[in-house]
Amino acid sequence: MDSSAEPMRTLIVGAGATGGYFGGRLAEAGRDVTFLVRPARAAVLKERGLRIMSPAGERVIDVRTVTASSLQGPYDLIVLAVKSYGLAGAIADLRPAMGRRR
Repeated sequence: MDSSAEPMRTLIVGAGATGGYFGGRLAEAGRDVTFLVRPARAAVLKERGLRIMSPAGERVIDVRTVTASSLQGPYDLIVLAVKSYGLAGAIADLRPAMGRRR
């Protein structure tokens, strides 16, 4: 990878078990990761961090969050990790994140 290239921006839509785990691990590895969450979830993550529990123990990771009202794109990768009943709303919320990087 060209060291002058911008880092790949990843948006994780949903910070539950699946999105939280994979997004948290990417953030822990130093990747540019943002979680699209509801305002209440953003407040909890800001206060407590994202907790990942595994056989190796518990990790608490400070993560970047954004809400639908302040989302600006584009992102290079969008990981959609919501339950089926939240899918339509999540797709509507993430639209500003889609598009080509200028």
